[in-house]
Amino acid sequence: MIAAFEGWNDAADAATNAIEHLEREWQARPFAAIDPEDYYDYQVNRPTVRLVDGVTRRIDWPTTRLALATVGDREIVLVRGLEPNMRWRAFCEELTAFADELEVDQVVCLAALLADVPHTRPIDVNGSASDEVLAHSLGLTRSRYEGPTGVVSVFHQALADTGRKVVSYWASVPHYFAQPPCPKATMTLLHRVEDVLDVTVPLGDLPEATQAWESDVDALARDDGEIADYIASLELRDDQTAMPEASGEAIARAFERYLRRHDSAD
Repeated sequence: MIAAFEGWNDAADAATNAIEHLEREWQARPFAAIDPEDYYDYQVNRPTVRLVDGVTRRIDWPTTRLALATVGDREIVLVRGLEPNMRWRAFCEELTAFADELEVDQVVCLAALLADVPHTRPIDVNGSASDEVLAHSLGLTRSRYEGPTGVVSVFHQALADTGRKVVSYWASVPHYFAQPPCPKATMTLLHRVEDVLDVTVPLGDLPEATQAWESDVDALARDDGEIADYIASLELRDDQTAMPEASGEAIARAFERYLRRHDSAD
């Protein structure tokens, strides 16, 4: 299962856009939706109306939907929705019940947050896992964050309590260019999906969209000296505080996963 939720957990729509990309590229088949009545405040997340055939009106309710994709010999459940306004524990229990029914044994949660990071550097991703073995295999370090959290963390814990393997990834989106989309962050999250599931994700036009996004931010910086100076200060800070990104062992593990994915694709 791969899940993402709009709202607090989804800066620049980077995480839900990753799920939408997978739905499209893997031709996922919708099969279920959460009844929104118990979880959403419609004055906060209003339903929308649209025309069908130019005559009939249809109401689309804010909710969380599930789709099923077949990737090789594996079935993957894709969850895309909204962070609930209420009853988070019941909401997570309902999604966990789907995982039970479908015999899901591994879950990847995707999220994104606004951060003081430069757009000129690779997107920084923080991750957490349900156990030390899984964290070590993916080269993750223990998170030291304490404070307010979102439904992604609550869902992660609910799944981990059932004994499943769960990993959550948070991509850092430059806060000075936060309007969606952020294809660079979306593509980075998809690479993490590849690492966990040992599959190759077709990227479609995301590489070109990322180049265009970077060009747009570069143009913004050229037109605004204050932003340009701020970006330069972020780059300098990163250069001064940079540590080796991974040990030789972690790099070897990542390279082995890369080879397995591409061998299977061939």
